[in-house]
Amino acid sequence: MGIFLNFMAPPIFFLVLSFLLIPASTHLQSNEQGYISLLLSDKGIDFAKDVLIKRAVSSMIPLQLPDIEKHVKIPVLGKVHVVLSNITINSVIVASSSVETGETGIVLVASGATADLTMNWRYSYKSWIVVISDSGDASVKVKDMEVGLTVGLKEQDGTLNLSLLDCGCYVKDISIKLDGGASWLYQVVVEAFEGPIGSAVENAISKKIKEGISKLDSRLQSLPKQVSVDHVSAMNVTFTDKPVLSNSSIEIDISGLFMARDKVLIPSYYYKGLRASDSSNCPAKMIGISLHENVFNTAAVVYFNAGYMHWTVDRFPNQSLLNTTTWRFIYPQLYKKYPNDEMNLNISLTSPLVIRIVENDLNATIYLDVTINVLDADEVIPVACVSLCR
Repeated sequence: MGIFLNFMAPPIFFLVLSFLLIPASTHLQSNEQGYISLLLSDKGIDFAKDVLIKRAVSSMIPLQLPDIEKHVKIPVLGKVHVVLSNITINSVIVASSSVETGETGIVLVASGATADLTMNWRYSYKSWIVVISDSGDASVKVKDMEVGLTVGLKEQDGTLNLSLLDCGCYVKDISIKLDGGASWLYQVVVEAFEGPIGSAVENAISKKIKEGISKLDSRLQSLPKQVSVDHVSAMNVTFTDKPVLSNSSIEIDISGLFMARDKVLIPSYYYKGLRASDSSNCPAKMIGISLHENVFNTAAVVYFNAGYMHWTVDRFPNQSLLNTTTWRFIYPQLYKKYPNDEMNLNISLTSPLVIRIVENDLNATIYLDVTINVLDADEVIPVACVSLCR
């Protein structure tokens, strides 16, 4: 049977009405703490890994490397001063990547990566007789590069702490192409600068990774510890325990309990104990979310204390039911005392609804009073009250 209200009812009203259709259950003697568990499966970890690598590459490109200079001994000429400047990594392509999780942390490896660089070169030779110099451009391709890092994840004061445990970048092969210059210069640059260029790439990428992990940790530290749901309630989103890292998933627990924004206290029994929900039968997904029953129970307490578990119903699909004339044969005394008067219903929960999650089901216990009022002139006169437990 439909019910029409004389105001826009909050969504919690329809939630309560839906619970009336759930079979009655016994009162919950709660000694458990509500929480929300987030489970990132191996599929979710792979997806996060791919996103992280893509964003890491886009954030570091273009990457400027420090200048490299050397005095190189050349037959006949002697020592030649060679400088490589404006060394820039313009692109990085990762061929494959993998991620492993375990008690020691999260290990991410990018393999078979290539990088394209550009740079300027110049050399000069001075003697008491002659001065020789030249300059030009060059392109460098770094091949078979491997980047690896290990990070630790832990809970600290209600936030997540991300720390870099190990990091490394390894360049296996470099090819250099000079534009311009004497033929002898090519061999000089290859022999003298192949190693320094590789080291510069390794150091620059490792430094960027360290900076990126530090920024990511700062963002985690700045996450709010509570999130406003509406003008009545907020959710406690502090992290409650050390993340669980297995070989196929990462599990993170947050409090998830509701609280009143005006600091109205919630009974302490809603914060006691802890029981994990069983998600072993869930099919593999990227992200799994488990909600403990006390997440709902604390929400019920907040909205009950705020006075949101009270409704006035003055419209029905069959509006005649809210008139004493309809009841004259069923309740003649009412009609005799209040002939042809309008009526309304006052529905109020007498205590917060209690929700219990069982296997494949959701049970709720609701205690409410339904007061029947007669609208006689300017007076609202209660004529009957029915107490229900559902």
